[in-house]
Amino acid sequence: MKYCDMKRILMYLLLFQAAAFMSCEKELMDYEGREGVYFAMQHGDSNRSPESWPYQPYSNIDFVRIGLDEVEIPIKIAITGPVKEYDRVFYVDVNPDSTTVVLNQHYEAIAREWVIPAGAISTTVNVHLMRAADLEDEPKTLGLRLTGSDDLALSFPEWDAIPSLDGGATVEEFDASLHTLRINDIMVEPEIWRGSIQSGNRESGLFGAFTRKKMEFLIDNLGLTYEDFASEETMPLARSLLIGSDASTILIERYNAGNPILEDDGRLMFIGSVPWTSYIGVPWVPGP
Repeated sequence: MKYCDMKRILMYLLLFQAAAFMSCEKELMDYEGREGVYFAMQHGDSNRSPESWPYQPYSNIDFVRIGLDEVEIPIKIAITGPVKEYDRVFYVDVNPDSTTVVLNQHYEAIAREWVIPAGAISTTVNVHLMRAADLEDEPKTLGLRLTGSDDLALSFPEWDAIPSLDGGATVEEFDASLHTLRINDIMVEPEIWRGSIQSGNRESGLFGAFTRKKMEFLIDNLGLTYEDFASEETMPLARSLLIGSDASTILIERYNAGNPILEDDGRLMFIGSVPWTSYIGVPWVPGP
């Protein structure tokens, strides 16, 4: 057989395989189940591609990390079934069984009627949340519930999760017509905090004891964020030393001006090289 004939046969084989693959792929993409909507919220390891994150029945909303008093949370709603060339209606309701937040205190009213636009496979429902003071002490929840319509049913009232591709936590079974926002503003000591408490409750180290008020002081006066203290990469020792120096300057200036910054228990705030000693629970007593 001539070389040119062998080359022609090989080309035909490759074309045949490509056509067969495309036909198979088309068959796999056909959907014959119910046409419906579901909550398509994914989260997982931030070092992995979002496409590999598992679908989840909840989302965590941490105002401490967001750093804003009000925020719009996008909630993705996706469809099963074919794309249509017209808008299709579905409904979103607050689920009282999983809601502890208060309307107009923690969140704004959510429109009930929404649409999957013509030619689209998903849409976004924006939920407006507010940073209420009581979130500092106790987490709250806002439960959302999808309701079908004549256009769209509920796709997965019983969701059997696909195992996470990134090794993250996966909720194996849940109702994908329900989604819960877990909302809080609770501030815990971050990963990087170069301070400690010594015997007698004396503050020590560069930052002393961690308090929410001290963190808010650093955020308000030095342009920092809570997330800056999340790792050695964002808060190396050199940066910590600079922060301690700048914070000390402000605290000393306020003290000398007769308007010192106090912790909630009345003691002088301790950071860096301030010239005073601070004991937790022992209020500062002004001199004569």
